[in-house]
Amino acid sequence: MSEMLNPTAALTKPELIDIAKKRISQHLSMPPWSVRQKLALTCRILHAKGHESGLTGQISARGETPGTLITQQLGLGFDEITASNLLKADYDLNVLEGDGMANPANRFHTWVYNARPDINCIIHTHATHTVALAMLERPLKIAYMDVCVLYGDVAFLPVWTGVPVGNEEGKVIAETLGDKRAVLLSHHGLIVTGRTVEEACAVAVMFERAAELQLLAESVGEIKPIEPALGRQAHDWILQERRSQATFHYYARQLLRSLHHGDQHPLS
Repeated sequence: MSEMLNPTAALTKPELIDIAKKRISQHLSMPPWSVRQKLALTCRILHAKGHESGLTGQISARGETPGTLITQQLGLGFDEITASNLLKADYDLNVLEGDGMANPANRFHTWVYNARPDINCIIHTHATHTVALAMLERPLKIAYMDVCVLYGDVAFLPVWTGVPVGNEEGKVIAETLGDKRAVLLSHHGLIVTGRTVEEACAVAVMFERAAELQLLAESVGEIKPIEPALGRQAHDWILQERRSQATFHYYARQLLRSLHHGDQHPLS
């Protein structure tokens, strides 16, 4: 057998993963968008990727001032959000900056932020395939590489708690989320959280993709589980901060290329 010319051919998979992570941290970057700009882009991205459902859903980021959040104003669809028309509100949903009112359902966001100091962004949408699973009271199954970003990281609330404008719903949702990244709410929709806006956006896109694939697979057979250790490995690989940033930047480029003359620009 001839001698191998590439030294890395003798390395283990963990060693190669470490090398790849270092290269990702060195070479992947993203424009210096503000939190407001990233939130506006997230609203537009999710609208374009099947999360649109009229005026339902909220996307928020933890504010720089403790006890505040940044979110869209009630009455605007995700496709109308710009950095300048976002609101800053306190945890009682009093608007501190901007015009209009916050969605009363943002109340449950405050419960999650209080319970989880590691979370800086919350996405709640009524995406089509996710809602179909929710109507069936069927938990999300993660059995495909790309959606392993959610492997072992999705809680399930089997009972519908009603319109989420009360403190009761906030308490139940925060408790159900626990230490996980996402929740599927029966008869309702999805909740995805993230350490950053970019991470939450990328994971929310994959949540709806996972629901779509699950419905497709279950229509023809039984979904086979994946090896847990490999699922956890894929989860951690996909959730690298720079990788989430790169994914978000790709979705943002797609969105910005699709804008037409006269469209409200999300970064404005």
